Amino acid sequence: MGVDINPTVSRRRLGSELRRLRQAGGMTTQQVAQRLLISQPKISLLENGRRIIKPRDVRDLCLLYGVQDQRLVDDLMRLARDSGRQGWWNDYGDIAYGAYIGLEAEAAAIRTFEPLMVPGLLQTPAYARAIIAGTIPHASGDQAATRLQVRLRRQDRLTAPDNPLRLWAVLDEAALRRVVGSRKVMREQLEHLNNLGDRPHITVQVLPHEVGAHPGVSGQFSLLEFSDAADGSVVYLERFTSDLYLEKRSDVRLYSDMYAHVQAKALSPDATRKFLAETVKAYAGTEFRAAH
Repeated sequence: MGVDINPTVSRRRLGSELRRLRQAGGMTTQQVAQRLLISQPKISLLENGRRIIKPRDVRDLCLLYGVQDQRLVDDLMRLARDSGRQGWWNDYGDIAYGAYIGLEAEAAAIRTFEPLMVPGLLQTPAYARAIIAGTIPHASGDQAATRLQVRLRRQDRLTAPDNPLRLWAVLDEAALRRVVGSRKVMREQLEHLNNLGDRPHITVQVLPHEVGAHPGVSGQFSLLEFSDAADGSVVYLERFTSDLYLEKRSDVRLYSDMYAHVQAKALSPDATRKFLAETVKAYAGTEFRAAH
């Protein structure tokens, strides 16, 4: 993992290995909970990487599972210590979607579909500010400013000199037609999209209205993939109160197929650039008419 420790990924790796050891020992989560006098939901949370685990708990689980390899125990204890560290996003306080940021920070590639707005990684500051103000009206000024800072810092992954994030983004045409902030903000946002789409590691496609029904009509979803084979892919479904993370292979395969269908129906990257350019002209024209 290098010098920068990602606690979210450490928890996922540790949980996956503990699940493997439990299953190899032929034990259920209920049996483990009874033996260690803890709740069964806690075991499930630990194995799913949703809860920080103490090195002492790792030691107890390894004893229960009969792990004889001391090097493996030491590695798992190290992961437990790493999982308790703070990611850069913790500097901004309690971020509601901190778990997702941790996964995004470690992902090698992300495929995302957005039906109603431009994805956060591709937003301009003005567009992001307007989105935050419109979608979280109860947020205070300080809270909105913090969310904006976090969103813009997340975008550093796209410009990382050594290992930039590989990003595929399919946007429904509705995301381009919805006026967020102002027509000027939208024009600048679409110009920004076109500029980003020229980069070799970023692909932007538009799904026009005329394609009709498609697998993405039910809402936003993203697939996160990791360079380490030990880190399975994750499907992320953003919701207003509690986000969903799907890691079962069957779920990942289903959403991967859905994304392939959405991409196939979308305009090609070249056609998307032309589409965006024409939409920019339309916004510029309405700005001119409004000014006169």
